[in-house]
Amino acid sequence: MLLSDYKVCMDKNWEKIGYVLAGKYRIQVLLSLNERPMTPKEISRRTNLYLSHVSLTIKELTKSGLVECLTPNLRRGRIYSLTGIGKSIATEVNKHEHLKEG
Repeated sequence: MLLSDYKVCMDKNWEKIGYVLAGKYRIQVLLSLNERPMTPKEISRRTNLYLSHVSLTIKELTKSGLVECLTPNLRRGRIYSLTGIGKSIATEVNKHEHLKEG
């Protein structure tokens, strides 16, 4: 990978990191899915967010390419996971959140 290609890639990642950090629900859902694949109901219980907020946030993160549905043919009990880029973004968001706490 050329340095210019790396810079373009990182610029896009910083945009996605900023997008996630701009929403507290996005942070919570992304970090929950960083632990393991989950259903929206599991995320809701873990984060104490309303299920409707979790569902909307999952849609946003899916549209951004950070989350994917592992069971798209199911109507109920869908399981969601982070994409490759989603895992990278979650790692950076997690670092940022730990710095905020400290």
